Amino acid sequence: MEAELKGSFIELRKALFHLNVKDASLLFTAQALLHWHHTHQFCSRSGQPTRKNMAGSKRVCPSNNIIYYPQVAPVVITLVSDGTRCLLVRQSSFPKGMYSALAGFCDIGESLEETVRREVAEEVGLEVESLQYSASQHWPFPNSSLMIACHATVKPGQTEIQVNLRELEAAAWFSHDEVATALRRKGPNIQQQNETFPFWLPPKLAIAHQLIKEWVEKQTHSSLPA
Repeated sequence: MEAELKGSFIELRKALFHLNVKDASLLFTAQALLHWHHTHQFCSRSGQPTRKNMAGSKRVCPSNNIIYYPQVAPVVITLVSDGTRCLLVRQSSFPKGMYSALAGFCDIGESLEETVRREVAEEVGLEVESLQYSASQHWPFPNSSLMIACHATVKPGQTEIQVNLRELEAAAWFSHDEVATALRRKGPNIQQQNETFPFWLPPKLAIAHQLIKEWVEKQTHSSLPA
C-alpha cells in the first residue's frame, strides 16, 4: 500500500504535526474504539465472547446480555507557573528533545483539584497555591483518556524542583522568551538543525500545546504597558 500510494505509515502521535483538527478528531475516535474492541472481546463475568453492535459503540455478551460501553479515563494535564516562568517536563518515552506539561491519571475518590495537587507534589516536589481550569480534549493514548487541562501556580519562594526520577526524566523552569521561541518551532526536525535551542514542544493539536500557548499569551499581555 505504501508503494502504491507513494507514502509511508507513521505513528499517530507524529501525524499530529501534519493533520488538521477535523481529521485528527476522526482518527482519535477510531484509534480509541479499535483499541477498546480489541481488548474487550470477552465478557468479564461469563468468559464468553462478546459481540459488537452495528455502530461499534458497545459490545454485548450473548450469554447474559451484559452490555459493555467504551470507558474514558480522566487525566489532568497541568502547566505549573511561578508567576514569571513555567515548568516543563519530559518522560523517557517522549521523543528526543520534547518537553511538555505535567500529566497524571485521576485516582478513585479524587477530585480534579486533588489530582493536580498530588501529581505536582509527587513528580516535582512543589506545592500548588492556586489552579484554574482551561479546557479538555479526548486523547486516544494510552487507551482512551479525557485530558483535563489546568493552569497551576506554586507558592512564592517554594520553587525548588525535586524530580521524581521514577516518573520523569527531567524537569526545569523556562522563561517566557524560551517558551515563546519553542512555540514557533514546527517539530523535532527543526530542533536538530539548531543545537543552541535544547527543546521543542508538543504539536498544535495537543492540548499541552494550547496550555503552553495560553501561558505565553498571558505573560505577553501582562508585560505590556497599561
